[in-house]
Amino acid sequence: MSESTENPAPAEITEAAVTAAVTAALAAISTAADSAALKAASREHAGEASPLSRLNALMRSVSKEQKAAAGKLVGQARGRVTQALAAREAEIGAAEAAAKLAAETVDVTAAASTWHAGARHPLALLQERVADVFVAMGWEVAEGPELESEWFNFDALNFDEDHPARAMQDTFFIDPPEAHLVLRTHTSPVQMRALLSRELPVYVVAPGRVYRTDELDATHTPVFHQIEGIAVDKGLTMAHLRGTLDHFVQALFGPEAKVRLRPNYFPFTEPSAELDVWHPTFKGGARWIEWGGCGMVNANVLRSAGIDPEVYSGFAFGVGVERALMFRNDVKDMHDMVEGDARFSQQYGMTV
Repeated sequence: MSESTENPAPAEITEAAVTAAVTAALAAISTAADSAALKAASREHAGEASPLSRLNALMRSVSKEQKAAAGKLVGQARGRVTQALAAREAEIGAAEAAAKLAAETVDVTAAASTWHAGARHPLALLQERVADVFVAMGWEVAEGPELESEWFNFDALNFDEDHPARAMQDTFFIDPPEAHLVLRTHTSPVQMRALLSRELPVYVVAPGRVYRTDELDATHTPVFHQIEGIAVDKGLTMAHLRGTLDHFVQALFGPEAKVRLRPNYFPFTEPSAELDVWHPTFKGGARWIEWGGCGMVNANVLRSAGIDPEVYSGFAFGVGVERALMFRNDVKDMHDMVEGDARFSQQYGMTV
């Protein structure tokens, strides 16, 4: 609808026409809720196309005798509308200014906000990623107590009574000594618990926190994390171990990654091997990196779990999570992982 249709031009200047125009204008002005509405009301009732402006334009056709009275009538009407607009503009301006001040109010007596967004620790994310790799292969994820029986931590895993790892300088023993409790030095006890509580075959990976009496420095910490795996089934060989580890490192370090097994000795495996990883994207250039240990499960360990080594065989491996994070993501210092600075975790986001 055009403006000329909304405000039809009056035929002549009459008191009724002027009164109607003023009444409509004052009503529109008084109901304007904000500056934009008031501006629209001003344009409609005081602008060039408004009824009052059109009445004023008729003054040229008014006779000389009636011009003074008509001019006074229209002029006073236009003055009332102008005054109403000014008054309403002041009211709305004050209200809007007060609302803006209220919205921007700052309580200078309140304590400053110290909240910052946190982040999940990259060690936890890396453990979950490794677990996902093995779950995708059909393995189970198992957990066990960190305060462990000496039998599970050492005896069941073929550690002799005089093995150096059982000494106080290597292991946290819990008082009283006759309780034979230790803070686990590896997650291998979870493997033994899995063999004792599950039906064969068993394919289990065990991530978790472990403890050794190391001093905290750039490459050592008394509390760290391991991921160990064990598979016990009929007919397993070192070839199965090698294939599993190849898939594992390629999932974690890329399709060009590969493993190298070097002969070594561990009480719980025979034969045993050091696990090296060819890390193709290492920051200093592709290279072999020592990562952990592995081998075929020692027959004595199988017997400790009540498994006949003549029927079943198995392989096991263990790697350090902190070490993996260090060479995979170029972390130079163990202190960064344990000091609780959220900025260290935030740089990884939700993936590592």
